[in-house]
Amino acid sequence: MNTKARTWFSALSTVSLLTICAALPVHQAQADEPGPVEAIEFDPAKAALGKRLFFDPRLSGDTELSCASCHQPENGFTDGQALSDAYAGNLHFRNVPTLINSAKRAAWFHDGRIGTNLNDVTRESITETYSMNMDMRLMQERIKQDPVYVEMFEAAGFGEPSNGGVRNAIPEYLKTLISRGAPFDRGEMSEEAKAGYELFNASGCNSCHSGERFTDDQPHNIGVGDNPDIWAEPERHITFVTMMKFLGVENYMNLRADPGAYIRTHTADTFGTFMTPTLRELTYTAPYMHNGTLETLEDVVAFYNAGGGVDENKDPRIEPLNLNETEQAQLLAFLKALSGEPLTGPDFVAEEVDTSYEPIENWRETTN
Repeated sequence: MNTKARTWFSALSTVSLLTICAALPVHQAQADEPGPVEAIEFDPAKAALGKRLFFDPRLSGDTELSCASCHQPENGFTDGQALSDAYAGNLHFRNVPTLINSAKRAAWFHDGRIGTNLNDVTRESITETYSMNMDMRLMQERIKQDPVYVEMFEAAGFGEPSNGGVRNAIPEYLKTLISRGAPFDRGEMSEEAKAGYELFNASGCNSCHSGERFTDDQPHNIGVGDNPDIWAEPERHITFVTMMKFLGVENYMNLRADPGAYIRTHTADTFGTFMTPTLRELTYTAPYMHNGTLETLEDVVAFYNAGGGVDENKDPRIEPLNLNETEQAQLLAFLKALSGEPLTGPDFVAEEVDTSYEPIENWRETTN
């Protein structure tokens, strides 16, 4: 964000970026040497239920959107767009992050506004007006009408279909979305990728992209430029303004930059900081950055090689790498070696949800 656009922040106190870092829980993986992402134990019956719910559009207000509408398995559980769609009448102002390995995240969303409680994440994603716009009381009655859900909730130990069951089942499904089979993990990287890994560490990339998921789960500013479509397209601008007002951001009507993790601290030095993204499954999840402004991995490498963008809050560690073309190609090969098998098989993708069942008569008086 340029200085002119941020003049209204000048009166705010300046607190070290360590303030926001200390507020976030540190995942154990940060202290570990990078290696295969360790699987998470899950309840198979609950995960199977969560998988069906994840692909069911009846969880949205108008029955047009499922969780998988934006988190598509073939795109690494992203949507392949720079800026995501949203509920009818809206468009979003951020890029869809991957859900692969997301059950291990220390904080959710690009601004880190929600912590590790996946129950809370599930509720917000379903109920927010710009996401799925669902009244969970209505959702509960919808799924109670489906005899398949009646059986699956019972098998999962939840009793009859309920809001609480949904908020617990979907997170159980997310636990199954774990990276597997990447050349880096199998010890099968090419010589070019091995050289790229050496450059990755020597250049200090691992200071933020650390641990098994290659992220420190902390917010940083690397000078990513703003995406003008956010303010040029009314449907996106409306969503932006509504969210900024709700989060208590000052001067939200005139703001033309995404504040990122600033919404957690409201201190000027955290403006424009965003959670470090995982480097896992990058070959599936283009475009990149919180606002999708970098289309390819080549663009990402070039961006860092040039020392990131221009921003007064930019992390001082972001400096030009000065890599030649061969070295940039090596770094790119390493990044590609962090992508594994696509999670597109039946273990991860539900069969089409059949809604041709007969509704229950007198459903208000009928118990499951």
